[in-house]
Amino acid sequence: VQLVESGGGLVQPGGSLRLSCAASGFTFSSSAMSWARQAPGKGLEWVSGLYSGGTTYYADSVKGRFTISRDNAKNTVYLQMNSLKPEDTAVYYCTIGGTGRRPNRDFGSWGQGTQVTVSS
Repeated sequence: VQLVESGGGLVQPGGSLRLSCAASGFTFSSSAMSWARQAPGKGLEWVSGLYSGGTTYYADSVKGRFTISRDNAKNTVYLQMNSLKPEDTAVYYCTIGGTGRRPNRDFGSWGQGTQVTVSS
């Protein structure tokens, strides 16, 4: 199993970024996929999840600003992030599975993460 995130970077408040997570080594199309983030000095928290049937989850802090999507032909899950705020600054990780469990990078399959910094 391999998950490779990309698309992070430095963006000004109000800006946008699109994160990608390229997956391999498992049946992507039938798997729920989720994004979590860890801000400096804070714990890992769920951001968004997308289930194989199309059901989505968004943390309250990102509802209306972030959109999760997937391309099963490319085995890739995306996180479109708009109207970014300084408090969105974090390392963003993708993982297999939904958000119905406590996020813990010691369990399951996780990518290496991509840094998102929102600052003027």
